Amino acid sequence: MGIPPTRLSLVGSGSSPHPAGAPSFLETALPRVLSLDAHGRILDWMHWQDAVCLYVRGAVAWTLGDPCLVVRGGTNRASGLQSFVELHPIVAGRSHAQAKALDPSPSLSNTALFARDRNLCMYCGKEYGRHSLTRDHVVPVSRGGRDVWENVVCACFHCNSRKGGRTPQQAGMPLLAVPYRPSWVEHLILSNRHILADQMAFLKSHLPRRPARPA
Repeated sequence: MGIPPTRLSLVGSGSSPHPAGAPSFLETALPRVLSLDAHGRILDWMHWQDAVCLYVRGAVAWTLGDPCLVVRGGTNRASGLQSFVELHPIVAGRSHAQAKALDPSPSLSNTALFARDRNLCMYCGKEYGRHSLTRDHVVPVSRGGRDVWENVVCACFHCNSRKGGRTPQQAGMPLLAVPYRPSWVEHLILSNRHILADQMAFLKSHLPRRPARPA
């Protein structure tokens, strides 16, 4: 589920987003902006500081969602008013993305793989902590299998050891779901633990249809 929009305030766009002595996790917990091109095509997550630069340069074409972050700057000597920028959760820049830059293939990593399979062993179906999981090659590398999304699944140590250098058919261990390469939109959802509700709704509307994963 997406996190409901939260209105935050930072004093000074170039200052630390948390006071001295505060836990550093506050920085990582701040919402990231979902970046689009002028046509509304999804690009990537953008740090709030980079988003502020777009606003200040007048490079924002349009936005979606209610403001989720307020960045306050200095005070105008003439008017006595403090400057501020309201960031929206989804921001479209004035630029147009090149076709080859759209929907790139996400990199395969254990973190992304475990997220794709929701920390479930694809053989026994049990959920495990990250440190109890492994990357299993459906067709073992020793048998010519490749280290690609379509040939890897999340597996617990016990199941991986039991399967060994065999295929699931040879080991009598049928897969609970067919491995697949996540789309770029799926990758964006998997890579951000602090997705706002407006962002999640927008991303879900762009998800490809896939067979249901195990419950």
